[in-house]
Amino acid sequence: MRQAAFIALGLALGVGLVITVTAAATGVQNAQAAVLHSLYGVGTDLTITQPPKQGSGGPTSFGFSQQISQVRAGVKDGQIAAGTKISVNDLTSTQYGTLTSKQLSNVSRQQHVTGAAGGLTLTDVTVDGTVPALQSGSGTFSSSFTTNTFTVDGTDLGHLSLGPLSSATVTAGRDLEPADARSDDAVADSGYAAASKLKVGSTADIGGTSFKVIGIVRVPQGGNPPDLYIPLGQAQAIAKAGTASLKNDVNTVYVTADNSADVGAVQQELTRLLPAATVTDASDLASEATGSVSSAASLATNLGTWLSVAVLAAAFGLAILLTMTAVTRRVREFGTLKALGWRSWRIVAQVLGESVVIGIAGGAAGVGLGYGGAALIDKLAPRLSEAVGGQPPTTTAGSGIAGKLLQQVAAQGSHTVYVTLTAPVTAGTILLAVALAVAGGLLAGTFGGWRAARLRPAAALAKVE
Repeated sequence: MRQAAFIALGLALGVGLVITVTAAATGVQNAQAAVLHSLYGVGTDLTITQPPKQGSGGPTSFGFSQQISQVRAGVKDGQIAAGTKISVNDLTSTQYGTLTSKQLSNVSRQQHVTGAAGGLTLTDVTVDGTVPALQSGSGTFSSSFTTNTFTVDGTDLGHLSLGPLSSATVTAGRDLEPADARSDDAVADSGYAAASKLKVGSTADIGGTSFKVIGIVRVPQGGNPPDLYIPLGQAQAIAKAGTASLKNDVNTVYVTADNSADVGAVQQELTRLLPAATVTDASDLASEATGSVSSAASLATNLGTWLSVAVLAAAFGLAILLTMTAVTRRVREFGTLKALGWRSWRIVAQVLGESVVIGIAGGAAGVGLGYGGAALIDKLAPRLSEAVGGQPPTTTAGSGIAGKLLQQVAAQGSHTVYVTLTAPVTAGTILLAVALAVAGGLLAGTFGGWRAARLRPAAALAKVE
């Protein structure tokens, strides 16, 4: 009985660890799915973006020099008069290049594409200050100016089921509707609204245009969702890429496929259609993700898996060794049974039956240990974060007025999402654990039965006192 208890305990430890690691890995996968869901939006399978054209400007130019020309009264031979006040508010596309409406239409017509919606990922930059008496192109005077930036999403109100706003929940006011397509209405993210003291009915200056806040929304697991959402048509009318207008253009396309099995084929079709663009699916986004979620995924996949294998191997080895030792101690019993006419297969079946029962007992105990380990993870796991996105694009703004004033303004090129790690124990995990425990018992019983079947009746008679 003592050996049987040790065998069951060893199997229980191995099985419990497998359940805990599997549950943790499932929790990490769910966390990554939540991250990607939050970044992509409900129903989005693929996103299409395009790098900005070389020399197109970017976050450090955005047309500021053109604004300077409007205060020419204070400029003479490159010298800006001290005390000249400048206030600039530009809505710009800094992170991605543009895609035309024709390209968007071609995307929507591809085979297996259920829907395609264009959007504009934009940055609003405000610069205020008084110009000191410095020669343009020399010195540094950025400290004389204050800058403020926030992100804006131009949302296609005809396809609200795609894109960042699709996963948002309204907490105050109302959401954008198709009827708002030509209105200067905006919806604010709850975090940005709280930080900027915005509420329903407030106004927000976006690209020099006053927008009325009609609603406050919260994005699940959102760390850096767009600060404000406005109708796509209005965003196209006031936004720029460098000095170029974005009328009828988008810089992000959200695509949904017929079903998950077609995502790969659709991605290939879109890559051929738009060779200069980047077509990203969930797996691509996951491979670019960095943060504690990725670290936890790597830990669960690598260290956790190999640790589980090692513990299971040790538990199986212990079960085999103890079973064979128990058979050796039962020489008289098995030898006597053979002398009474038991065939070898019957003795093997006896040992196997006992080992399976021990394995089932170990599996049941292992399930309990696994649930305990998963519960500890649920209770003690820290909040995890994941960042997705690249560095701001390289620009060629040079060292002129615009470059010097706005070097501190970076493109909002990454998104951070925070999630809470859980360790769900599924029915499949329990079945796997019990199967492993029974397999361990069968393996131990097979070796033990083989040892018992080799015993001869004479060996039993020799042990009789």
